Amino acid sequence: MQKRFIAGAVCPKCGAMDTLKAWHHEQVQYRECVACDFKDELQENPQVAELATRVNQTPVRPEDEISLVKILG
Repeated sequence: MQKRFIAGAVCPKCGAMDTLKAWHHEQVQYRECVACDFKDELQENPQVAELATRVNQTPVRPEDEISLVKILG
């Protein structure tokens, strides 16, 4: 397991920039600040589904859409 510094990252506890290092061990990601005593671990969840957005969905064609028209008279 190789620990690497995260460029441009800001510590959530002390606010120092470029002091966080991160590493993986099995299915857990760890991060730690070298300026203060902040330590964190994140469980990886590969089963997370992608959120539906306008970019990753197929567009609805106007001719496929059915709409009602009310004629006023």
